[in-house]
Amino acid sequence: MANIKIYSAIVCPYAHRSRLVLLEKGVEFDLIEIDLQNKPPGFTDISPYGKVPAITHDGNRVWESAIINEYLDEVFPNPPLLPSNPVDKALARIWIDFANTRLVPAFSDVLRSPDPRKQAEATDLLYKHLEFIENEALGKSGDGLYWFGENISLVDLSFYPWFERLPALEHHRGFSLPSKLTRLHKWKDGLSQRESVKKIANSKEFYIERYARFATPAPVSVN
Repeated sequence: MANIKIYSAIVCPYAHRSRLVLLEKGVEFDLIEIDLQNKPPGFTDISPYGKVPAITHDGNRVWESAIINEYLDEVFPNPPLLPSNPVDKALARIWIDFANTRLVPAFSDVLRSPDPRKQAEATDLLYKHLEFIENEALGKSGDGLYWFGENISLVDLSFYPWFERLPALEHHRGFSLPSKLTRLHKWKDGLSQRESVKKIANSKEFYIERYARFATPAPVSVN
């Protein structure tokens, strides 16, 4: 027994990442669902930022999804989810940073911005980021399905949760993954068929409903 507890929220894509890593590793864990609108007393003793995911393992705590995932890959080395080659390992970290600092903010701005002009700017930026992934990452990965060819990695698992949530963008903002991005479509479809992904997947209706509150324009105050 690995003695791991993961504090998660079903709607959170960051927690989704770490649950996928645990499942890919075949590690047993206890799942503790956190209501982010009504956090339990003492939660910040586990997650000092008050966010999910966070894990406890053998009395230690780790938080922030990208760091949790690398920790899990080191503690449970099989199957490995980072390349062993230092150059490829650095590249994997670059792509995970790209997800965190570029793709995710653009996704969020498309969904959340009540300003049509800012929404349009974010949409253009998100398309550019997706094209960059198509050409610079998947377009250079050879014949394999994943970021690093034949083997799935932390990079794939770091990006996938936002692609499972694309139906919310399509429903609320009219944004869809362009058909010309054929490698991205193949990658997304392939990931969706993995057992780890299917085990915790949610329907598109789930995301449309749960993300509706983020897409609703803020009410205009009247003085």
